[in-house]
Amino acid sequence: MKKVLALLLSAFIAAAPLPGAAGASQTVTLEVKNMTCAACPITVKKAINRVPGVVSATVDYESRTAVVTFDPSKTSIEAITKATADAGYPSSLKR
Repeated sequence: MKKVLALLLSAFIAAAPLPGAAGASQTVTLEVKNMTCAACPITVKKAINRVPGVVSATVDYESRTAVVTFDPSKTSIEAITKATADAGYPSSLKR
């Protein structure tokens, strides 16, 4: 029984977030221009996901937006918007 409890305790500790890791990622919504067809979000998403530090990206054609989660210690909003602009889709932080 003690071995089972020790195993469960070690699994719980291993799964716990590291100190300082809480809030380590940031999520922003970008307005994306020049999306003219339903295939455009694929290109935008690929451009965003190539930026080191991006955790996830969801691009929506209907609303012309991209919701991006990234690690601010590895990248910035400026780097992400530059990536979309370089792909032909200028973007800016949605306010």
